[in-house]
Amino acid sequence: MLTIIFYAFIVVVAIQLFYYILVFGKFSFGKPQKSTPKSIPISVIVCAKNEEENVKKFIPLLAAQDYPDYEIILIDDASSDATLDIFEEFEKQYSNVRLVKVENNEAFWGNKKFALTLGIKAAKNEYLLFTDADCYPASNEWIKEMSSQFTMSKTIVLGYGAYEKIAKSFLNKIIRFESMLTAVQYFSWAKMKHPYMGVGRNLAYKKEEFFNVNGFIDHMKIRSGDDDLFINQASNRKNTTISFTPEGFTFSEPKKTFKEWFDQKRRHVSTATFYKSFDRMQLAVFFLTQFLFILMAVILLAFQYNWMIIVPMVVGRYIFTWVSLGYAANKLREKDVMYWYPIIEIVLIFTQLNIFITNLFSKPVHWK
Repeated sequence: MLTIIFYAFIVVVAIQLFYYILVFGKFSFGKPQKSTPKSIPISVIVCAKNEEENVKKFIPLLAAQDYPDYEIILIDDASSDATLDIFEEFEKQYSNVRLVKVENNEAFWGNKKFALTLGIKAAKNEYLLFTDADCYPASNEWIKEMSSQFTMSKTIVLGYGAYEKIAKSFLNKIIRFESMLTAVQYFSWAKMKHPYMGVGRNLAYKKEEFFNVNGFIDHMKIRSGDDDLFINQASNRKNTTISFTPEGFTFSEPKKTFKEWFDQKRRHVSTATFYKSFDRMQLAVFFLTQFLFILMAVILLAFQYNWMIIVPMVVGRYIFTWVSLGYAANKLREKDVMYWYPIIEIVLIFTQLNIFITNLFSKPVHWK
């Protein structure tokens, strides 16, 4: 049995190195990104439901962007707090703000995709830039940086949605590492001409891409996925690119408790089950080999089976992955999380396993 585990371990390490060096290396070791500023008209779309505190702080930052031609589409998704009142004040205050009011609809009650569809249809510009109501741009050049990646053929731009740093919080490091790793995955696969997801915290696409796939109609009944399921369906090897200049990041406040973050990740994982078959497979293989690497290494070392081979393989795997993710973390301004990499990786592996098991027995709660 140990012999079988030993050879299986070799295969697992080889697969892990394939991901970290050949796949993730496309992003990690790639050249710094160059921006070519454009002046194409942009519609920034923000959908909010009961976000009065956040929109007070963040909408003025969107209105202060250094960009010559853009509008802001504020979508109030039947809020029960003061969000709509605040939006109405912004509409009076800023000439480029337009308001879309969404009434409760029995067929689409609580469905963010329905609200976003109304906002997209209301946008007067062909190029759309999305962020969430609890997010804010890293700089006043956010629109400039994201829009600079559009070309005649590249009509979908995947951006990075970062989380704020909280000093002396290990949970914060876990959250930011997981967010960084997710970005490395979808950036790398996009550079390999196989884009599969993006995040609604920072995402741009041309309106025609929305209508080419009939919007969210194929997954309207799935509460989540207005970002990743849409990209999984609409993106292809020719029409998708990425944006990772720091001025083009967005930030949002991370969860403060493990339970809140766990519930958030349950929603994200449940959506991934609706990806295309290849995308589900590559994600499953990556997670499975992460788990098996830890499990098999512990078993083989516990029995001291070929330990003179196992130890160098374990050390070598960590060196290669640390270097690969380290370069990526530097690009995404998340270098500090890499100091804790081996520990965070183990915590994430068993958290993801827990999420998978939990989702088998109950459905996560989605949009408010």
